[in-house]
Amino acid sequence: MALVWERDLQEPRISASVGVDQQGGQGNPALRGEAPTKDGSGGELLHFSEEVIILILKWLDPFSLLKVGSTCWKLFRICSCNSLWRHHFQVSFGAAFPSPACPMSAKEAFRLLFMWKTLYRNVQCNPSLLERLVGELPYPPATYWMQWLVLEESVPLPALRLGWAYVEGLWGIPREELEENQGAMDEENILWFEWKDLYHLAVLYHGGVTMVFQYVLNKQCTCDHSELETLFQEYRENRFHWRFVSWLFHQPEPLDKQLRAIYLQWRPHCKRKVSYWGQAACDVPYLASLHPIASDFCLGKLAQGDENNGIQTLENYFSMCKSLVAWILGRDWGRMKRRKVYEDTLEGVYRQLRNEMCKTPIDHDQFWQVAKVQMTCVCTLLDATTNYVNWSLIKTLPYYRLYLLSGNDVYIELIKGFLHRKRQVHDWVHLEENAWIMQLVPEALCTLLEFDTKMTEDILHGDSLVSQLSRVLWLYLHSGQHVYLDSLKSMLLTWANANMDYFSTLGAASPSSHPVW
Repeated sequence: MALVWERDLQEPRISASVGVDQQGGQGNPALRGEAPTKDGSGGELLHFSEEVIILILKWLDPFSLLKVGSTCWKLFRICSCNSLWRHHFQVSFGAAFPSPACPMSAKEAFRLLFMWKTLYRNVQCNPSLLERLVGELPYPPATYWMQWLVLEESVPLPALRLGWAYVEGLWGIPREELEENQGAMDEENILWFEWKDLYHLAVLYHGGVTMVFQYVLNKQCTCDHSELETLFQEYRENRFHWRFVSWLFHQPEPLDKQLRAIYLQWRPHCKRKVSYWGQAACDVPYLASLHPIASDFCLGKLAQGDENNGIQTLENYFSMCKSLVAWILGRDWGRMKRRKVYEDTLEGVYRQLRNEMCKTPIDHDQFWQVAKVQMTCVCTLLDATTNYVNWSLIKTLPYYRLYLLSGNDVYIELIKGFLHRKRQVHDWVHLEENAWIMQLVPEALCTLLEFDTKMTEDILHGDSLVSQLSRVLWLYLHSGQHVYLDSLKSMLLTWANANMDYFSTLGAASPSSHPVW
């Protein structure tokens, strides 16, 4: 399981700058699930002596160090030396590696503690670990897990009744020492210790945090760690889903109701699926799909795949949404306008900050500053369109997104010109003198020329009458050149006259009694 752990540990981080293939990991055996190659593939790095290589490798973080060690057997051996991992042990866990008293290597000790600390740091959203810690209440967890808990200053366990021998074995504190530093005693002559007090008593008795680490590692060195490795692997595979579920459903009162209201505010959703909110039958992937940023988090795309920074970005985003909703509700707007401003503002915020969110956490203030700029642009667009029909028309225009991204007033003028020309076409076809044209051309063409008809890309392709007219209409609406308007009128007149000639040859009294085109 060591190689599996190494692959998992290095997965979300940057690659080493030496001895690692940068082409998507294609040259890295560990990333392909293979053992390092026997032939030296460390490039120029292997030309140095081992002492120099170690000095270079000391600058790498644990994740990059594992990547370098996965390139060949020689670098694997060098990257496993205690001198490198003692430093990472000290930095990561705040205690010196107890060498040479520790029965395991610094790398192995780091491996076990890294897995345990990662699991314990996220214990509240890890159902598998919670089951092992509290699943046997009122009895204590298995000794293996209790021994790891000795390293923690505080634990999420209720009161437990433990025997003297059990306590002595876990903390390594003799009974006499416990009695001298006894905690509160109840009417049944049972000593009550706070876990924090026992931790500090163990630190005092053993002579420091480092010695407590040594005691625990000595106790765990002969244990089977397969269950810990399995839990770590399971956490790596499900951590984003678990963190999202914990954040979305396990907020304290009354924040849980506020979060649900903000999360679903003005978002089209299935009421049946939402009705299972927080229950076992809840469709979590569906809820995540309601917001692009939530989908990105569940896919591990936020903050370079760091679940802790990613969930913080998610919290800040919805904190901004709460401020945005309060601002919009304070305006004297109708329901439709409020919804459109909210949706388009969030879309603009997400589009503006998406690349940055993938790299670093974003705080509330940064979200809110971008949101205010987007709201200003959206409100300006709303004033330019004057009504919802116009608004729905411009949503498909490239000028719409370009204005939200740049705020350039040039695009506002282009939008106004588009709407003005569309109104011109609509007014022309509805002139009384042109009524006969609308009676003779196909109904699909009449619908296309209506003001509130949206033009999609699909309709522009093909040889049908609708496609031909759509292309000419599209050119006029976007360019404003009257040559295209004249061409459009000419096409309509030609088709109307051809249809009239057809009915005349049949001696038809009314065109409507015959199918058209």
